[in-house]
Amino acid sequence: SSMGELRIHSVLVTGANRGIGLGFIQHFLGMPTPPKWVFAGCRDPKGQRAQELQNLASKHPNLVIIPLEVSNPASIKAAAATVEKHLGGSGLTLLINNAAIVRNANLDDETLENMTEIYTTNTIGPLLMGQPFLPLLKKAAQGSPGSALSCRKAAIVNISSTGGCISAPEIFDLMPVISYRCSKAALNMLTKCQSLGYREHGILCVALHPGWVQTDLGSAGGHQPPLTADDSVQGMLKVLSSLSEKDTGTFLSWEGKVLPW
Repeated sequence: SSMGELRIHSVLVTGANRGIGLGFIQHFLGMPTPPKWVFAGCRDPKGQRAQELQNLASKHPNLVIIPLEVSNPASIKAAAATVEKHLGGSGLTLLINNAAIVRNANLDDETLENMTEIYTTNTIGPLLMGQPFLPLLKKAAQGSPGSALSCRKAAIVNISSTGGCISAPEIFDLMPVISYRCSKAALNMLTKCQSLGYREHGILCVALHPGWVQTDLGSAGGHQPPLTADDSVQGMLKVLSSLSEKDTGTFLSWEGKVLPW
């Protein structure tokens, strides 16, 4: 459409119960032509922290809340089976790997446990998500006419951060969070690898920087971020609607700027 609305058949968002993840769900449900299926992955769908998702699900029959712990391979496999059941023979158009955690730690007090936990969720999670969901993404790509890559065909979107930019040293003073930054630099490499490995299947892969957003994660450093989740998500959806073949394997901001690795 002229608004550059992202028209897709189905989408799965991880870490969907708050912040940017919840923002994505709200925007997808509010579209003039919403996806037929919106899958919201979160760790505890019945819990207090998923209350807002539960409210939305009671109003939107196309929203399915899926228990999903991205650091747990068995949980990911079970989620893929549930999604496949709902899709009933059609593919999954869009996978948004948004689930992430941050721990405030600098070079002196970073620990093995911290590094491991954060890398497991922020980097290994998106890798593992690509495995059982690959057949569903391939199916979406095959069911979409034309060979050109786009988010309307099939795509993996990894929510990254300029915190992972190796060539932006000035961010260090603002956000030393070592484990988080390493995990995002590695996520950017994973995105590049996925873009090269999945291109032949017709799947576009990008890393997106959502901006510095007013969420629990964004405010973890004790600063007040400038951007609302709503504005960030709106910007990212606009970017996603405009992506084509040339954009696969790139790192883009919520405003569509190409970012340095």
